[in-house]
Amino acid sequence: MTSQFPSQETRHTVAVKVAHLKRMLDTRPTSGTAAPSPASVFAASALLLFSFLGTGCATLIPRDVVPERLADEAELTGMPNIRVWGDAPVATLGALVRTERHKRNAFADAGGRPIRQSSEFNIAAISGGGDNGAFGAGLLVGWSDAETRPDFDLVTGVSAGALIAPFVYLGRSRNPDLKDVFTKYTRNDIYDPGVMAPLIGSGLVDSSPLQNLIANYVDDRFLRDIARERRKGRLLLISTTNLDAERPVLWDMGRIAMSGHPQALGLFRKVLLASASIPGAFPPVRIQVRAEGRTYEELHVDGGVTQQVFVPPPLLAGRDPARPGRGPKTRLFIIRNGKVNPEWEAVGSGLFSISGRSIFTLIKNQSIGDLYRIYAMTQADGTDFNLAAIPSRFSLRWAEPFEPSYMQALYDEGYRAGLQGYPWIKAPPGLLKQSTQ
Repeated sequence: MTSQFPSQETRHTVAVKVAHLKRMLDTRPTSGTAAPSPASVFAASALLLFSFLGTGCATLIPRDVVPERLADEAELTGMPNIRVWGDAPVATLGALVRTERHKRNAFADAGGRPIRQSSEFNIAAISGGGDNGAFGAGLLVGWSDAETRPDFDLVTGVSAGALIAPFVYLGRSRNPDLKDVFTKYTRNDIYDPGVMAPLIGSGLVDSSPLQNLIANYVDDRFLRDIARERRKGRLLLISTTNLDAERPVLWDMGRIAMSGHPQALGLFRKVLLASASIPGAFPPVRIQVRAEGRTYEELHVDGGVTQQVFVPPPLLAGRDPARPGRGPKTRLFIIRNGKVNPEWEAVGSGLFSISGRSIFTLIKNQSIGDLYRIYAMTQADGTDFNLAAIPSRFSLRWAEPFEPSYMQALYDEGYRAGLQGYPWIKAPPGLLKQSTQ
């Protein structure tokens, strides 16, 4: 790794590979052939990036990396305590949730009258899934239109779920925006596949369209609304992956919004972009931090790299652990933006087909493993477990990523289910006899 810039031979090799992959991305499958999954497309992107790094091993855009010994101390200037490691000790996370639950219980209306508290503590955990996020968006909007969706005390989101979660957190007034995000836009509104970003050191595609899309919805008013709900003691947590540390990071988005810092809006947008930035395809998001009086840069990517869906253990317990048997009943609703059942597909013999299908299968089973882990925690503390997933009967395939007709159909599938009353699955696959999911 002695050169900052790739050789002419390396640039030519990558250019050829990018052109080949672009043709693959732009080619519609022939009749009767299953379209590639979103994960397989981005797996191919990652494979191409790895081959590039293997030929040149070049760091194209240098940065000042946080030293390992300072990783726990790095903070954002003027915005302390806005994030925590996703694998932090239970006591660290527990202190946060107990404080916020106290705020929730003490919250009063404008006239100073205590607001009646629910007998339930409701959590929504929304997974990644790329354009399959249209299912979760439709389900949550339909559930809201049925007037049966609870006012969630805690909302968590990863990747596509990170783009859904803030709208759900803000309630029914944001349903039209949530629908638009997952039905109105095309692939070109998410990323530009024509930019050879490996040659300038980041990723295969240009994610500035997604950055602009986020900015279109997340403005100053949006931030004020988030801050207002956070002051009530409600939590909105978004997950990213810190690549240097190889650890998940949970961002308290409400605390960012409440900070009043001039960079709060920019950081809020950056976290959402980072959580949805699939590594190897989208460029990582650089976030400046300070430690021991010096400025460093962290690299953050898709939260799904470390966890496809999450609920930190102490946040499951709606009761104060110091007072067993007291407090509201906890209900957890997991929105899995994908299927949980195996899906047969004829796989080609080429390198991209095999690697893409393998990585897609790996990601899918990682997400199911996350469900088992969360389910075990709910059984230990008495939380009511509820899971929604794309039903197996939904068989429509897309011809290209983020195809509007596919996303609209998937949104409609979720919307009908939410409006009519979704038959929540009470355990992960294999633990209970499943319905016709």
